[in-house]
Amino acid sequence: MPTHGTTITAASKLDSTTVESQPAPGIVVIFAAGRACFRGFRWERAPLEFGRLELTDDATPDALISRKHVSFDFDGSGWLVKDLGSRNGTFVAGVPATSPTNVPSGTPVRVGGALLLPVDDLLAFKRFGLGARDGIIVGPTLGKVLESIALASSTGMLNSLLISGESGSGKENAAQTFHLASAKPNAPFVALNCATIPKDLAERLLFGSRRGAFTGAADAPGQIQAAHGGTLFLDEVAELPPEVQSKLLRMLETREVLRLGATTPETVDVRICAATWRDLRSEVARGRFREDLYFRIGQPEIRLPPLRERPEEIPWHIQQVLEKYATAGQLNASAAFVEACMGRHWPGNVRELRAEVQRAAATAAVANFRPLIADDLAASAGKALAAPPAAPLSEASYPNDEMADALRAEAGNVVGAARRLGVHRNRVRRWLDRHGIDAQIFKSRPG
Repeated sequence: MPTHGTTITAASKLDSTTVESQPAPGIVVIFAAGRACFRGFRWERAPLEFGRLELTDDATPDALISRKHVSFDFDGSGWLVKDLGSRNGTFVAGVPATSPTNVPSGTPVRVGGALLLPVDDLLAFKRFGLGARDGIIVGPTLGKVLESIALASSTGMLNSLLISGESGSGKENAAQTFHLASAKPNAPFVALNCATIPKDLAERLLFGSRRGAFTGAADAPGQIQAAHGGTLFLDEVAELPPEVQSKLLRMLETREVLRLGATTPETVDVRICAATWRDLRSEVARGRFREDLYFRIGQPEIRLPPLRERPEEIPWHIQQVLEKYATAGQLNASAAFVEACMGRHWPGNVRELRAEVQRAAATAAVANFRPLIADDLAASAGKALAAPPAAPLSEASYPNDEMADALRAEAGNVVGAARRLGVHRNRVRRWLDRHGIDAQIFKSRPG
């Protein structure tokens, strides 16, 4: 055990009688011996030291790790990482730490074949764990969000939920959580991606049809009827055609469905979980989404964090892909490969990461199943997509809300705007990213 540390392992589960109210900084080992893992060590006002004893075992010794290799100390806002004269060095975000280095929480530190993650609150890991849960990779960041979704659903008072988040961040898994936490977890769960429905088929797919309603029409239920008694998940709900939005609103208000060609409505009992990567309030302001439907399905809204805000999950996603697509035991990843993945932005989130790992695995398999190395990661994989040149913005190009007012008042200063609103600066940055706005535009628009 590291000097002065208290260990928290993967076996640690939420115990409401022992959960502490104050955050507990510490170090989480997320990768060792070629596999994702979860071992937590609590910092207790003295440096934590790690070496071969703490990071390997007799069955899987790591010759790259020295007996005393690295130490971590917390100063209340960040971590001081110090290599203890190891033979093979310590790497912070892929860069050799040749002298004591100050790093923020969440920065991966590579020690031989192990990856360590300094964190502000180890208790969040104790509460939510880290690893595969019913096939889904869940860490403390995602676990906290899923818990809030489950609590919202379990009250039995909500007939709708809006999940916002980037493409590939796992919105359908979040919708499944909403469904399974309801009073009817065994009822139907029907998922429909609104962005993939041809416009002329959207109404028929959702509401069904009667024989003779149009050429070749048959009696067929829609997805709403298929979800009767359970949950209908409408992914990318902002892409629904306006005429279908109107009919969906009526169904939500009357709890009745009228099929195409029918004269008598059918009663339905269904909960709606909608998801979108767009800002629905902005879509309403632009006239692209019905205001009355937004007020019906837009609250409560829960934001699903992107993968870059959940880096602790990355080793587990890599391992899960390798176990699925490679013969058991024949293919694994090096710590350097996992570290390289953790250093990318991944605009496509989990979907993009897993697709890239599968591609890299195919390359490694050709090379006699050697471990994946950092060079196996494509140069463009996980990189932020380049934005097109900014066009001059008009007042109608972004919502004229309190965020815009604060940025105007602070002449585009993000920190100043956040302070004025009493929110974290990342919230201001997300607003700018969502609307494709450069903060500099507000320098020419004084409040």
